[in-house]
Amino acid sequence: MEDKSIYLLPNNQRFVELDSSQAFENLTNQEKLYAHYLSKAAWNGGLIVLLQTSPESPKIFSLLHRIFLAEPLDDLKKSAIGAGVAEDDFQAFLVYAGGLFANSGNYKGFGDTKFIPNLSKETFKSIIKASKAYANDNIHITKLWENTKDAIFSIAPRLTSLGLSDKGVTTYFSSNCTEEDSNLVNDWMKTKRIEAYICRTFKTVADDGLPIYTIHLASVEKSAKPPLTMEKEKYKNAYFQVTRGDYSPLLSLVNENLKKAIEYASNDNERNMLKHYINSFQEGDLNEHKEGSRYWIKDKGPIIETYQGFIETYRDPSGQRGEFEGFVAMVNKEMSQKFGQLVEGAENFIKLLPWGRQLEKDSFLRPDFTSLDVLTFSGSGIPAGINIPNYDEIRQNEGFKNVSLGNVIPAAYKESVIPFLSDDDKKLLEKYRVAAFEVQVGLHELLGHGSGKLLRQNADGTFNFDKEKVKNPLTGKEIESWYTDGETYDSKFTTLGSAFEECRAEAVGLYLSLEPQILKIFGYEGEEAQNVMYVNWLSLLWNGAAKATEMYQPANKIWLQAHARARFVLMRLLELEGNGLLTVTEVEPGKNLLLTLDKSRLATDGKRIIGEFLVKLQTIKATGDVAAGEKLFDTYSRLEQPWNSWRNIVMMHKQPRNIFVQPNTVHEGDSVQLKRYPASAEGMVASWVERFPAAAAHDELERLADRERAHFADLQRLL
Repeated sequence: MEDKSIYLLPNNQRFVELDSSQAFENLTNQEKLYAHYLSKAAWNGGLIVLLQTSPESPKIFSLLHRIFLAEPLDDLKKSAIGAGVAEDDFQAFLVYAGGLFANSGNYKGFGDTKFIPNLSKETFKSIIKASKAYANDNIHITKLWENTKDAIFSIAPRLTSLGLSDKGVTTYFSSNCTEEDSNLVNDWMKTKRIEAYICRTFKTVADDGLPIYTIHLASVEKSAKPPLTMEKEKYKNAYFQVTRGDYSPLLSLVNENLKKAIEYASNDNERNMLKHYINSFQEGDLNEHKEGSRYWIKDKGPIIETYQGFIETYRDPSGQRGEFEGFVAMVNKEMSQKFGQLVEGAENFIKLLPWGRQLEKDSFLRPDFTSLDVLTFSGSGIPAGINIPNYDEIRQNEGFKNVSLGNVIPAAYKESVIPFLSDDDKKLLEKYRVAAFEVQVGLHELLGHGSGKLLRQNADGTFNFDKEKVKNPLTGKEIESWYTDGETYDSKFTTLGSAFEECRAEAVGLYLSLEPQILKIFGYEGEEAQNVMYVNWLSLLWNGAAKATEMYQPANKIWLQAHARARFVLMRLLELEGNGLLTVTEVEPGKNLLLTLDKSRLATDGKRIIGEFLVKLQTIKATGDVAAGEKLFDTYSRLEQPWNSWRNIVMMHKQPRNIFVQPNTVHEGDSVQLKRYPASAEGMVASWVERFPAAAAHDELERLADRERAHFADLQRLL
């Protein structure tokens, strides 16, 4: 029998406030209005993530949201307790709802595993039946409950995590699609030069018995519009067609608010950026989003920063389709100044990287780098830093922006427990953790994701490198593989891509944090700089040992999260190659581990090992050598003994991730107010009720979920 406890959010789940009040109050009235409408666009777009997570997520959201919308929480609690529900069970109900709202669905945004309520199905039903929403419309609420109750609670093997076909749940593909289907779709899309960011794929059967793959583009418009849409054609014994109109009503709400935001934009770059985003969402044209991204890059150092669209590909099992994400944030001037200095020195710092000039971009595209206080972040989770756009051709040839989300970093670390370290290391970690993480985020985003060239053959047959001169650093021979026209890093590396690239960026952060001149930019010198550097290495490697394997699924031998796999790889690399530099020992059999890191050897052996590894990572990425990448990662991310059994110890010490409670902006008369909420499950629920004060959003979500139901029939049968 599967241990249910690993799928529960505990009643003492920590909620923390994502506080941006100081930065918000410093805005002018026009800036507040701009931020307000951008936030409304982001939140409406964020509802799309429910449809991108699991077939049941939109309806669970609707059920819970309708219940909370119908009456004050205190009244609901009174009625539930009156109906015999224990206080602990009511709290578990609120925590589950808070988790569902935070992750935009019933699978964790970080780790992709399912979570279920920490109360029985019967008690859950009692709370629903005690609610005013049920009294007002018991037919509709009953229907929602009947449609979702099994999916809410089931932990049948296939349903416990996100993945393709029998390995899990995904709504990026219909539930009858296998890895072979995904590869075939990928091949066909390459021949048409279609990138997958804004699409989903549904497989049905044609009259002649052959499969039909419908590539469905996200857009408001639903009609055919060649060349964006394509009529049915045959390829490798299957049919393919491209349609549009996915998420149409929700994207319509996004555009409504983006149009209002344009009125308050502060310059032409912002206005043009938003116009192109609107066109992209309206038409289902990815090139329009790329055009908007180009204006976004040009908008240097804005007071209010935003980026919205189908961005990160972590949760698509084939690593290519983007989850909707929208953020709105305000610049933190003091921290941004430090990042500005990092950018100033970046060209020199890149020369310190070990793979040499030939695998580096021809010229460093000086990006914007700001530290932001997040006002709004919709999607399945909030990162600490971002390097975007993700489009290869823009990032490689035109530029990118780096963003450190300053108010996320301290909030993420609030009161967290630190197992598996000596008391001295714990004290150092507690003292320097936030400082070290700010340095790591800066290096990871700017010099990690922002560095390195992709070697490619252009459409006209020419190359972007000198084939005679450029040598493969690993073999010393000429370059034998590269990217051809129409291939991108994501389309080539697919499922490995995110973890491989995150590993490269994390390793760059470790490698360059050894440089005193970089630490000095952040204000650290002498012994303090040494401590920040040590804690940066310790924190990342501790994460690889003490947290990462939570995201590994032993049954399928798959990693569910890219950053976790990346950190585990770096930890194992130093454990296996470091000759005692990093050790992990089982100090209490079956109960406890101890990680030690030799501070005195980081600048010598640590630097050498990470440096050699970075040359491998960059060479493999630059030449598009997927097979070598798979082999390298398999070596270090396989869970061999003792790590296989140590994962059980890690799970025993598992702490739930903090859930962020975000504020709302309220437009009244001529001004915009910031409304904050308590850092609790109650505060989380209140923020979501006031974010969507009418039922229109639920109606759309339910209609969309019903329309797609047939594509997920395989999962229905499991329930």
